[in-house]
Amino acid sequence: MTAGSRAQSFEAAAVQYAASRPSYPAALFDRIEEFACCRLAGARVADVGAGTGIASVLLRERGAEVIAVEPGEAMAGEFHQALPGVPIVRGDGNALPLARGSCDLITYAQSWQWTDPGRSVPEALRVLRAGGALAIWWNTTAFDVPWIRRQHERIAHHCGLKPRPAARPSDHDAIRLAGLTGLRVARRQMRWSRTVPLDVHLANIGSRSAFLVLEEVNRQAFLADERERLRRIFTGEEVEETYVVDLLVALRP
Repeated sequence: MTAGSRAQSFEAAAVQYAASRPSYPAALFDRIEEFACCRLAGARVADVGAGTGIASVLLRERGAEVIAVEPGEAMAGEFHQALPGVPIVRGDGNALPLARGSCDLITYAQSWQWTDPGRSVPEALRVLRAGGALAIWWNTTAFDVPWIRRQHERIAHHCGLKPRPAARPSDHDAIRLAGLTGLRVARRQMRWSRTVPLDVHLANIGSRSAFLVLEEVNRQAFLADERERLRRIFTGEEVEETYVVDLLVALRP
């Protein structure tokens, strides 16, 4: 299964994605302001791969002037429901439909991995004003929480993927893997959690691309088994999900 197929798989689950995916902690945006050396209030921000608008909502709450870039029609439709007054254009990070030097900040929430950094980095630098910043981040697995680690291993096995190592990449490796070598980059990791009903947790799992490319019967079999496992841990059927946000902010020369 190609990365392109997995990226496109979100179109079939846009409503589920909007309803179940986690948001981001306030500290994330504090660190973006700190590393980018600019306030979000009044900043012109392009949120690329904006999806259903999870990050865009928070950027707007900080006073940013947001324009969203999203390739998927269904995801863009959910974005319009969440943020009817925010402009959204169809496109992706490899060929941004934005003018040169038009943005103070470009953000990628959970979406940088769907780009080719050999194309998306030059595109970001083209669209950013001098001194602007590129911020990319992910909600990553809190491997030190035993049940989350075991669940990650079960998901990887079921989807035919190799489990990620518990050790996180060094700053140098994270910057290299993101394709940001040669730029001035700051990195920060922030731990946070949310408590959600078991149904929301399972919907969150089911909205991941590795699941969306599986046959429906295959997905449902795993989720049914996972429901029974988690009921033995969370007897009140409220699940505490723990994340570590991994943030990289690169400054345009």
